[in-house]
Amino acid sequence: MGYTVNLEAKTLANEYFREVLFTAKHCQLVVMSIAVGEDIGEEIHQLDQFIRVEAGEGKAVLDGEETAISDGWAVVVPAGAKHNIINTGATPLKLYTIYTPPEHKDGTIHITKAEALADEHDHFEA
Repeated sequence: MGYTVNLEAKTLANEYFREVLFTAKHCQLVVMSIAVGEDIGEEIHQLDQFIRVEAGEGKAVLDGEETAISDGWAVVVPAGAKHNIINTGATPLKLYTIYTPPEHKDGTIHITKAEALADEHDHFEA
């Protein structure tokens, strides 16, 4: 079974740091709200990731290269790239991301970044 959603509305309404909306065999849809002054956290995945910003201002850092991002911007993170998304604006940075393959356990909700960091068991298991 598939999944349908008004993704822009869901992303803008999201108040959680991370919420997994849907997990398929080869991809996963997640919405995020990055608080003012916070970031996702520098990371490297062994998977591909697509990020789309719906509101707010920030910067994407991919292998040390910084790019200002805001509503409408997309970031494609290839597997193995060191990356971070940082909120540089005055409001929450609202985005959605697609992981291929899935990264987090289906149904994961982290209300805050601290909660996400403390959840060492949130990664997807095939």
